[in-house]
Amino acid sequence: MNINLEQARKLLCALQVDLRDTLIAARAKQAHTFARVAAVTAADTIYQVDRLSEAAILAWFGRHWPRAWPVELVMEGLEDGESVTFPRGTPVAQTIFKCILDPIDGTRNLMYDKRAAWALAALAPQRGPKTHLGDIVVAAMTELPTSKQGRADQLSAVRGQGVVAQAHDLRTGRRRAYALRPSRARHFEHGFASIARFFPEGKALLATVEEALWRELGLLGKNGGQLVFDDQYLSTGGQIHELAAGHDRMLGDLRPLAYAKLGLGRASLCCHPYDICTELILREAGGIVETPDGRPLRVPLDTTTPVAWMGYANPTLARAVRPVLRRLIRRYLA
Repeated sequence: MNINLEQARKLLCALQVDLRDTLIAARAKQAHTFARVAAVTAADTIYQVDRLSEAAILAWFGRHWPRAWPVELVMEGLEDGESVTFPRGTPVAQTIFKCILDPIDGTRNLMYDKRAAWALAALAPQRGPKTHLGDIVVAAMTELPTSKQGRADQLSAVRGQGVVAQAHDLRTGRRRAYALRPSRARHFEHGFASIARFFPEGKALLATVEEALWRELGLLGKNGGQLVFDDQYLSTGGQIHELAAGHDRMLGDLRPLAYAKLGLGRASLCCHPYDICTELILREAGGIVETPDGRPLRVPLDTTTPVAWMGYANPTLARAVRPVLRRLIRRYLA
């Protein structure tokens, strides 16, 4: 079958615009309910705002997804063993795409109107349980703005064709293209770079690893210190954006390794495949996303597999960090 991947990219973008506008409208009427806990699953805590987004996505697929492209959805909130396909009722074996989504990546930021979250979605040719992150051919991510924002960005990509970056004016509806470029810096001095430690669990261990990294790279205390800046953006999609936009030089998430070392188990909240499903966009922009030991990410497209990853703005920075990080992982997290 001849699949127009550019059309698929536009469809994912349209889906996310619909979701964004649905959430903006809901916030005006029921923002006070966003932070209510709706459920606790194997992957995450589900808040009321998540339930609104899930319903909007299912409704959109029912109205707009091409019947000629049967698709299986993999989405946070659908972890109960239910197979969701469109057209509805299509056997998974007869679908041609697997679409992995995170309706709101950064829910905790958004529900308190603190910082923008991101809608994430990606498509891969259906290969059943063997389908993995490296199979993704189309990805899109759309900013879910706070109430004071007048602009929301949208990034999307077809593999091998670069990134489409648009700024959406939320007041006028106008869109304009803009240039997206990761940092070309060859060092970390006077730049943002950090390891994720969003929650109390594992924070001390993760901070120890990061401090040791900067010490071995010769930056800890250099010229009085304070040469590397930290930003804990509680959204993997948001982190991918910060790297792609040139705001950060390195970001990484080692929580699965730290939690395993501490015996906290898979139940502890960490990155999952749907959180990192738009890493194609950073790679298409010229950045790097990989496992902590430098290999391509090849995790299955599901909602429960813990994912440890590192992202770099450019190859020079990646080459500087890789050997040091490998040693530190053996020392602290093995």
